[in-house]
Amino acid sequence: MEAGRDGSDIAIRWQLEDGYYLYREYLSVTGVGGKPLEIATPPGVIKEDPGYGSTEVYYGTATATVGGPVTGSLNVTYQGCQDGGLCYPPTTVEIDAATLEPKSDTGKSGLQTALQSQAAFPLVSKAPKAADSSSIRISDQSTNGVVGSLLDRGGVLFLIVGFLGLGVLLAFTPCVFPMYPILAATLTREGESLSTGRGFALSSTYVLALAAAFSLFGVVAAWWGQSFQIALQSTTATLVVAAIFVALALSSFGLFELQLPSFLRNRLAPRRGSGGSLASSAALGFSSALVIGPCVTAPLAGALLYIAQTGDVVLGATALFALGVGKGIPLILMGTFGSGLLPRAGQWMERVRHVFGFLFLATAVWLVERLLPAGTGLLLWSVLAITFAVFIGAFDQMRPEAGGATRLAKSAGMLAGLYGVILGIGGLSGATDPLKPLATIAAARSGDATPARAIGKDSFQSIASAADLSSLLRADGPAAPTLVYFTADWCVTCRVIERSVLPDATVADALDGVRLVSVDLSEITEANQSLMKELQVVGPPTMLFLDRDNQEVQDTRLVGEITADTVTVSASSAKGQLR
Repeated sequence: MEAGRDGSDIAIRWQLEDGYYLYREYLSVTGVGGKPLEIATPPGVIKEDPGYGSTEVYYGTATATVGGPVTGSLNVTYQGCQDGGLCYPPTTVEIDAATLEPKSDTGKSGLQTALQSQAAFPLVSKAPKAADSSSIRISDQSTNGVVGSLLDRGGVLFLIVGFLGLGVLLAFTPCVFPMYPILAATLTREGESLSTGRGFALSSTYVLALAAAFSLFGVVAAWWGQSFQIALQSTTATLVVAAIFVALALSSFGLFELQLPSFLRNRLAPRRGSGGSLASSAALGFSSALVIGPCVTAPLAGALLYIAQTGDVVLGATALFALGVGKGIPLILMGTFGSGLLPRAGQWMERVRHVFGFLFLATAVWLVERLLPAGTGLLLWSVLAITFAVFIGAFDQMRPEAGGATRLAKSAGMLAGLYGVILGIGGLSGATDPLKPLATIAAARSGDATPARAIGKDSFQSIASAADLSSLLRADGPAAPTLVYFTADWCVTCRVIERSVLPDATVADALDGVRLVSVDLSEITEANQSLMKELQVVGPPTMLFLDRDNQEVQDTRLVGEITADTVTVSASSAKGQLR
């Protein structure tokens, strides 16, 4: 950037290197006291920018003319991007209106501080550390992404196999658990006609449709941006999915028959009677993807970033499809080899349908409890456990000639009822963990007058843009490692983290001495979208750990389901305790 005079006017010119551009609408000049000054800029080139939408930019050169006469000093603000790469935070340069020289030493002659490289004014850079202590360098793993890393190691085939394996590892996470009772309920509808081959066909169709939908949703999310993720993780979407599971449960209890309209049923399953056809299994699998769609995981984030950055929709969608198939492999095994274990038509079949009904209700409670105040979730689990005990006959009078299976069922029901009572007591006392329902009461009885240190959402210093983060790091200096936490009110997983993970005493100890910074994405703005793009963040919840040199520590980024153990390990690495 250089400044010169055109009569009484001041002309500011930028010389941009190939592959870089400057935004027209973000050129501004202020005078003494921050008073905005009128500037004249020529028309730019219309560019469809993934972060800002349709906007005017300059390639090669850019010019802004400030009408004169001007006295004192000028603050010139501009912002640009690397084509297909990172965007930079707004940069402001103060110049003397009389000499047209900068008032502070920029380390270059004149005003040659333009968009020449990432080292010009880096917030994010993989280059060696610049003199600006506020610069952040994200790890190679984050910038390359999971897709890029696998491609570099073994090409497309290695990428597909890798995502398939990652899917298998994710198959037993809470987001995928609801798929098991859904598929099992579909199989039990076949009754006597369910064979091993038929079970394989139904389960494979279900999984392939689920993977196809998962891939499609991923592509839409990468194209559409954060609005799609907000829709999937919103309270409304969570309640809708929970309502679907409640409807499935009521159908399992025989309150009504849940099925396709007759004209579709006759067309899709003309020969199967009441059994499920391949087409209906595909429809159920496609719709089931809504359950796992909102779950942000590291492989999913990597694939979405790859699609957004490279525009390679085919490869990104293929990776997501492989991830979905990997998640469904245990479902296929269950449908194929478990079909022979499923009871045939009769009284046992009704019992199995009831069990699946309670599994559906448990899934609905698991989804909804994230939206409820602390302790309310335990009350719902209490009601569910006691209802299960009643259903299984725990409080029915047992005949003396009852067999062993009946007695075992009654014992299980009584235990479920007792556990339900304990959950109710725990919920009323303010406990939140179903595995430790009496923890609050035990802590109160221990008489410990010194409460354990806990971290809450208010422990974080909130920022809204790349400029905020840069200013914060520059002001505080590199004395401490930093945790940057991306969260949002509409993110149900974030609520679990803030209610169950952050208050954990081990997390508080691990984060002792760590600078805590949060980025609230409840409302998506240009500023926080730019920050997400620069830090390679797909969406909440995401945690970035920076060491004392403001460099992201390798293998510490946490995305999606975050636990106290993973936070502790990442924080220890950022503090240098695990190196």
